[in-house]
Amino acid sequence: MPKGRLGRLAGLTLLLLLLVVGTAAPPAQAAPQHGLALYGQPKYPANFQHFDYVNPDAPKGGEVRMTALGNFDSLNAYLLKGQAADGLGLTTDSLMTASADEPFSQYGLLAESVEVASDRRAVTFTLRPQATFHDGSAVTAEDVVFTFETLKTKGHPSFRVYYKDVAGVVALNKRVVRFDLTNPQNRELPMIVGQMPVLSKTYYQQNKFDQTTLTPPLGNGPYRVLSVDPGRSMVYERVPDYWGAKLAVNRGRYNFDRVRFDYYRDSTADFQAFKAGQSDFRQENMAKQWATAYNFPAVQDGRVIKAEIAHQLPQGMQAFAFNIRRPLFQDVRVRQALGLMFDFEWANQQLFYGAYTRSTSYFSNSTLAASDLPQGKELALLTPWRDQLPPALFSQAFQVPRYDGSGFNRDATRQALELLSQAGWVVRDGQLQQADTGQPFRFEILLSNPAFERVSEPFANNLRKIGVQATIRTVDSAQYQNRMQHFDFDMTVEGWGQSLSPGNEQRNYWSSAAADQPGSRNSVGIKSPVVDALVDEIIKANSLDDLTAAARALDRVLLWGYYVIPNWHLPAFRVAYWNKFDRPAISPTYGLGFPDTWWAK
Repeated sequence: MPKGRLGRLAGLTLLLLLLVVGTAAPPAQAAPQHGLALYGQPKYPANFQHFDYVNPDAPKGGEVRMTALGNFDSLNAYLLKGQAADGLGLTTDSLMTASADEPFSQYGLLAESVEVASDRRAVTFTLRPQATFHDGSAVTAEDVVFTFETLKTKGHPSFRVYYKDVAGVVALNKRVVRFDLTNPQNRELPMIVGQMPVLSKTYYQQNKFDQTTLTPPLGNGPYRVLSVDPGRSMVYERVPDYWGAKLAVNRGRYNFDRVRFDYYRDSTADFQAFKAGQSDFRQENMAKQWATAYNFPAVQDGRVIKAEIAHQLPQGMQAFAFNIRRPLFQDVRVRQALGLMFDFEWANQQLFYGAYTRSTSYFSNSTLAASDLPQGKELALLTPWRDQLPPALFSQAFQVPRYDGSGFNRDATRQALELLSQAGWVVRDGQLQQADTGQPFRFEILLSNPAFERVSEPFANNLRKIGVQATIRTVDSAQYQNRMQHFDFDMTVEGWGQSLSPGNEQRNYWSSAAADQPGSRNSVGIKSPVVDALVDEIIKANSLDDLTAAARALDRVLLWGYYVIPNWHLPAFRVAYWNKFDRPAISPTYGLGFPDTWWAK
């Protein structure tokens, strides 16, 4: 039940009706708004015409061909089971949409206005009268109610974590829907609800939601599925009478008539297809390939453009991630010792052509990253948990190991063996064993991308110097997804993206509840009351200062937990594309803008 304030009732009949249906009178509302910002006001006023980073006169037409790795077996992107096809988000609109040049602001998409209750215990959306599904049927408040209840009860388990603080939703009339919120301190929650895609209730009354399918579902977005070649390709076509084409949030976007995704088994085949002109665009994630492989004739004569596009996106954390559900990794000293054996400086020189910066934070490349010693509000958040945190957290700044790049790190080996000895491990006949049982120290590094083998193998070789037997297993994307969803791994390469407005998603990343939830992003298995409390502090932050302090405190606690072995980051997009496109003169601050703001020449 919501806790909103009851207004004066006109009589006993109305009071009894409210008790029967279990719905409180609507809370006092603020004025309707065209958009929301996490703090302060949105950048764009109510009468804005388009985002600054688009070309409002961009021509429509043409096709863009992109690639995806692995396979797909479902067109339902909202379930745990199955592997959803790339690009499905193009087919479904949400209540609101974010701008890419603000840290976190959203503007009405399906909703023409949003009202947040003065006590922040409810948020009400009024749908646009012209919003329709691709079959011409209207998008209604009942569709919103159906979507929320279906995602939370039958969808991917992460939805239950994401919408934890939403008590329920009620359709007030055909176009107005109210979400009742249980946590008024969760400032982000009205915007989280606004991100929800809206599905057709009528369609899913005739088609089962909780099953994988290759039948294109009914959408309401700028594109619809044109063709499906299972496991090989997906083609989307722009909806010619798309209901939202003239909205300010969409002007200058979604310019291609067709968007195609072709699937390849690995990144090598993907790159060869790009060189042969079978795909149009490639975002390069391998430093060696960027430095050495883009010298083919099409690059040299200008038919292919190679560019680094700077951005201000926080880089989050990419790392070798431990699964601390495994007894082998439950001692923090063990995790710290293994981390000492990863020589980033050698890898950066020998494998990456010096392209990368070592990640030292879960919020790399942002003001949310912890540094130096905790102080001020951050210290105040951490002090009550002092007895559950390592003393060093309060007395010294966290540092990742730094080496000279030579590959010879005897001091690191000695420190690692000392930590392992403290944790009850000894080296016997060149093999690290548990001192009392003789159990050998061996584990598997699970990969889905063969490109990471060249990084993992030197790391495994270094581990052998301390008697650790680490094997590397690369599996196809479907098997990898299945194993990760059920936490069936010892160590893997994992990544957690971040924004300048972290919030509810942090529960899915780090919370104790998510650790036992199949399919959650808490792949490490962290169960810590300190982490849970700091995630809550992030969610309820009332100002940017409060958010920054809470994020830094969480960052510091995660770092000192040695849950991962940090990798690296690059504050730019490395892209190559065939010279058949134009793009706006202004790039979005917090995104690439491809393909939705680019267009065919």
